[in-house]
Amino acid sequence: MPEKILQLAPGDRLELKKPHPCGGKIFLVHRAASDVRVICETCGRDMVLDRLKLERAVRAKLPPKKQE
Repeated sequence: MPEKILQLAPGDRLELKKPHPCGGKIFLVHRAASDVRVICETCGRDMVLDRLKLERAVRAKLPPKKQE
């Protein structure tokens, strides 16, 4: 049975299973295609990951950050 594709859009927040070296686990999706560009919310570092690899690493899709 094929796995369900995770729907990603710019602005989505993701919690990954493994932490970034800075200690952050929350990432912001900047661009979503076959490769996904995510930005660490703790240190601001950006990474480009293969979509399939990222989908396996996602623990949870979080609600958008509240604007104050």
